[in-house]
Amino acid sequence: MPNSIEYAKKFVPVIDGIYKAASITNSMDAATKPDFTGTNEVKIMKVETSGLGDYSRENGYPHGSTTVAWETLHLSEERGTEINIDRMDNEETLGMAFGAVTGDFMRVHVVPELDAYRFAKYASATGIQKATAAALTKDTIIPAIDEAVRALDSAEVTAEGRRLYINSDLKPVLAQALNRQYGSDSAVNNQLQNYNGLPIAYVPPTRFYTAITLNSGAGEFGFKKGTGAAAINFMLIDPKAITQVVKFALPKIFDPDTNQKNDSWLFQYREYHDAFILDNKASGIYLHAQPTA
Repeated sequence: MPNSIEYAKKFVPVIDGIYKAASITNSMDAATKPDFTGTNEVKIMKVETSGLGDYSRENGYPHGSTTVAWETLHLSEERGTEINIDRMDNEETLGMAFGAVTGDFMRVHVVPELDAYRFAKYASATGIQKATAAALTKDTIIPAIDEAVRALDSAEVTAEGRRLYINSDLKPVLAQALNRQYGSDSAVNNQLQNYNGLPIAYVPPTRFYTAITLNSGAGEFGFKKGTGAAAINFMLIDPKAITQVVKFALPKIFDPDTNQKNDSWLFQYREYHDAFILDNKASGIYLHAQPTA
């Protein structure tokens, strides 16, 4: 479809962009960093050993066993797009159009899709812990979170580093669930940022589904809620249970004199990425979702 651009009538150094939150999942990037240099596949060793048995003073040690297997991480998602801004369109918007378009593209499209893909990948993984799907109220949300913590504790998932991701639509529900007393504070903030040592990140509901569909760009771009997917209430994640990889994320910019296709600024962006759940650590992820409609 053709570009829709309104020319500037008077210079006003303000760009009316679209509101979009920053990346929610990037705080878990540093947990594990497999090296995909030169390949799209990495194999991770999985080791299991038998436990203790009775030592015999006559026969010595009981014979244990060791199992070594290889878990394969294979990058699968290659996404990209190309945007043209005609030289005159850019000039007649006082040189602001190209910078505004490329900046909004990253913030409005790339970051939300990456978050949504990762959450959906984790939520649909085999072996994770799941609650019975239910809508949460002020009376049930805290017990539900406590149960998630108990489930990870029971699976002997280390407490250090866990992160609680909550659907931002549940902010008022969570606030109502907690009884607080306020004095003569000049400012009141009842938004919970930490619960019993768990840092909380609030996720926009548009990025928080159990499955998404990535549009091909042949007619539709971006992503949408997957068929049969449920909205997520919250996820409790141990970052050591997952691996987030962005092997290639490169914007390419060509000015009109370099662009051989037409007389326009050309922006190309390509991203090669994936997210994985480590088989032996899947119990470090807990999902609480809403019932499917």
